Amino acid sequence: MPAATLDAFLNSYLGEPDELRSAVVATIRQLTQAATTIRNTINQGVLGTAFAGTRGANADGDIQKDLDVFADDIFLDAMRHAPVALYASEELEQPVLLDRQAPLAIAIDPLDGSSNIDTNVSIGTVFSLLPATGAPDGNPAASFLQAGVNQLGAGFFIYGPQLALVLSLGSGTHVFVLSTRLGTFVQAYESRIIPQRTQEFAINAANYRHWDEAVRLYIDDCLEGTEGPREKDFNMRWIASLVADCYRILMRGGVFLYPGDKRKGYRQGRLRLVYEANPIAYLVEQAGGAATDTITRILEIEPESLHQRVPMVFGSAREVARITRYHTEPSAIGERAPLFSRRGLFRA
Repeated sequence: MPAATLDAFLNSYLGEPDELRSAVVATIRQLTQAATTIRNTINQGVLGTAFAGTRGANADGDIQKDLDVFADDIFLDAMRHAPVALYASEELEQPVLLDRQAPLAIAIDPLDGSSNIDTNVSIGTVFSLLPATGAPDGNPAASFLQAGVNQLGAGFFIYGPQLALVLSLGSGTHVFVLSTRLGTFVQAYESRIIPQRTQEFAINAANYRHWDEAVRLYIDDCLEGTEGPREKDFNMRWIASLVADCYRILMRGGVFLYPGDKRKGYRQGRLRLVYEANPIAYLVEQAGGAATDTITRILEIEPESLHQRVPMVFGSAREVARITRYHTEPSAIGERAPLFSRRGLFRA
């Protein structure tokens, strides 16, 4: 039986059309066109228009690459042709009002993983679709200051060996790959399920000395392997591309940690709640996984500002729950007994 196309999937989701579902479908179709344009630009690499140059800092203080701005312009233009009231982006200080009468608000990281541009590693685009709630106080950011549980859908494009779209509209997490032969996205995986257990974690180990004790103890226990309290060996991965790390976890399980730490500006983590953590958490939960800020479920956090940062742990549900216990009740973790000597990450 031939795989379903994205169009067929969207038509099935639409069912008996209503305003919100029709708007979601129209918006996703515009997003796929924009992502294809960006993929074609990325594929030219250094042979095309230079895109790894820097432009200074964006509204949130991160260094902008030329491709960040290019991607933002492409997606903003695409949303002008979609039923979207408000467009909020990592690259813009304030949301852009597009159509007061439209039912949707979109929050987007136009180019995730910018540090990987000139190293030919997978990068991507993360997006969150929300109902446009209006702004009684005139604040255009008001529609984005709602908990992630209110998302109508979320997804990301990953510009890797294939151009893939990971998408959830509230009924499972599905993966579509662009078929250059057919000229359309084709479903590659239906309703991905993240295994409950894992022996693989992703974290930037260079920050070990800055972590809180709970994170250090968790990683130390994993690194003890079969001789330690976990009694099994773990693999460690870190791509520095949120979409690439999430895609790997969707494919084979694992857990991702980007905790807050003691460095200046990192106490509250570095990932943005509205347009990075929320859509990723939505996709992960729809695939049977879990996502927290180490303690609280990500999707239940009420944003206080558009560019709010948050610590984040996501992936295999049992491992995410274990990391929460390291933070809230470490003495209740049965395997951690005095007979296991503590060993730091870089100490024998």
